[in-house]
Amino acid sequence: MNERVVICRCEDITEEEVLDAIRDGAISMEELKRVLRVGMGPCQGRTCGSLIRALLARELGVPVHSIKEWSRRPPLKPVPAGAFFQGEES
Repeated sequence: MNERVVICRCEDITEEEVLDAIRDGAISMEELKRVLRVGMGPCQGRTCGSLIRALLARELGVPVHSIKEWSRRPPLKPVPAGAFFQGEES
């Protein structure tokens, strides 16, 4: 079956792209994040992170718990722009 399986919906990254990056030498979630931009969309990897971690573990032949998660950088959740301007007067 040649189904296109989307792993990271925010960045529209497929399982095939993730597997290709791993086979090309990516050995950590941080490397996959930098190469493919997975986990950099609005959800910050909350949707795709566990899937990518499982794929990486499977392809490297190691337990999932041995794969270090990527660094999370603020904001972890989307913040409305108005939150930064509360109390300011024009």
